[in-house]
Amino acid sequence: MLLLRRCHRLNPIGPLSIDRNQVAPVVASCAVRLCSSSNDQRFHQYGFSASWRHVLAGLLAGTGAVLAYGLHRHKAIEKSSPLPIISQEEVTRHRSLKDGVWVTYQGGVYDITEFVSIHPGGEKIMMAAGGAIEPFWSLYAVHNQEHVLEILSEYKIGELKAEDLKKQSTFKSSDPYSSDPERHPALRTNSLKPFNAEPPPEILADSYITPTAFFFKRNHLPVPQVDPDLYRLHVEGLPRGVLTLSLEELKTRFPKHTITATLQCAGNRRSEMNKTRQVKGLNWGFGAIGNATWSGAKLRDVLLAAGYGPDVAQWARHVQFEGLDKEITGSAYGASIPINKAVSEEGDVLLAYEMNGKDIPADHGFPIRVVVPGVVGTRNVKWLGKIVVSAQESSSHWQQKDYKGFAPGIDWDTVDYKSAPAIQELPVQSAITTPAEGSVIDRSEEMLTVKGYAWSGGGREVIRVDVSVDGGKTWKEAKLKSSDKEGDQTSPPLGRAWAWKLWEITVPLPPEAQELELICKAVDNSYNTQPDTFGPIWNVRGLLSNAWHRVKVKISEDDDEE
Repeated sequence: MLLLRRCHRLNPIGPLSIDRNQVAPVVASCAVRLCSSSNDQRFHQYGFSASWRHVLAGLLAGTGAVLAYGLHRHKAIEKSSPLPIISQEEVTRHRSLKDGVWVTYQGGVYDITEFVSIHPGGEKIMMAAGGAIEPFWSLYAVHNQEHVLEILSEYKIGELKAEDLKKQSTFKSSDPYSSDPERHPALRTNSLKPFNAEPPPEILADSYITPTAFFFKRNHLPVPQVDPDLYRLHVEGLPRGVLTLSLEELKTRFPKHTITATLQCAGNRRSEMNKTRQVKGLNWGFGAIGNATWSGAKLRDVLLAAGYGPDVAQWARHVQFEGLDKEITGSAYGASIPINKAVSEEGDVLLAYEMNGKDIPADHGFPIRVVVPGVVGTRNVKWLGKIVVSAQESSSHWQQKDYKGFAPGIDWDTVDYKSAPAIQELPVQSAITTPAEGSVIDRSEEMLTVKGYAWSGGGREVIRVDVSVDGGKTWKEAKLKSSDKEGDQTSPPLGRAWAWKLWEITVPLPPEAQELELICKAVDNSYNTQPDTFGPIWNVRGLLSNAWHRVKVKISEDDDEE
């Protein structure tokens, strides 16, 4: 298995998690490609001399079947073969890529050196180097899944010494998620710890304003407990020094503004992109989006009160936000937006303390969250604790090493996060919420009603939604709704279309069809439209997933015709 992993690193020809029936052809392909002289440098890098290249190629070409059988027997052999006993002292010596990276988990010792470079969470995995991973997994509980444990098992090299294991077992980790708020049971959960969930798709477009209980939840860390009386917001980086504001001061010193704005997770509709080729991330459906009314102080007003002016504008380029939710190291969740968006009169960036007319709930950032309309959800930092005006972007992991888009040809072996800008405005988007995939339509109804949502980032207004019931051969234009008021076609100010539009169309059922492929695509006022397929926009993290939304339904004959 180690040999196969090394060859995969030298010649990445697809996912390493392959079926045993695929091993022989994969190994044969690897053997051919190893003969290329272009691999000389990479051979030296991974510990193979150039003279071994053809020996390895012949070995691989002739033993594909043996490897296939070996993979089939891998788990049984692993369980029955004695593994060395390793002390905690020895594990602790392996805390770097140079010396190797070892960790322990439930009494096992694992050499994860080769996995570090492809870890989806980046270099944060090094925090556990030389020690137990349980304290970290209690915080990043998304790891507690079967497929993650299967990956870890491939790197097992020994068992921890009994006395060291006993010492480890005295560590009692309180669950950092135990004080998280209750959630509506109808939500479809993608991750329990941290909690991430979306509403049932069939109710998503029932109302223009998404009920707070059904608004999608996207948390990266445990929900912090904040006493509103003790809460303080710190504003830094401006000439007047640090401005510290209580919740009451935010509410009384600055005018209250209200906007209606849609927030969308960058991973919305990732599950569809996954079907094209596997990506890394939570398997969101099309419900990682919602529309709400938000009230609070304008960020612009707060920055002006803190000393922002023409002199600052000469050097400031970004406004950084830091949340009160923290990692096990004490580092807070963070993000940033361009300064022009933050201080613009038309930017409408809020320090929101109300959502849908009530105090903002714990899951959505109580007591204060940033609402940056038209911008990806991850920049709308919750539980806001600090604002910093700076010449640099936020240095946080979520700004620098996540939430960036890459070309379809980039994989985890070749990704370079410095090569791509952080996502800010999102592309045009739409989805069909009714009928659901796989629904059966009674032909006796004669007509079919299709509903959904549409939205575009950057304040661009959706001006049209095209709907097809025959797989894209013909198209009809849907009726758009700008509020819950019947017939409301009010247009927002140019460049400030922060909220989605709901849409609806009723069409006759085709007389001969037994199955329909429904498709929707939106067009914004810059005439941006959605791509027809996911292939050209595929990326390793499954972000910006906005190809045509397709739903297949069946038509049943009525009783008289059966």
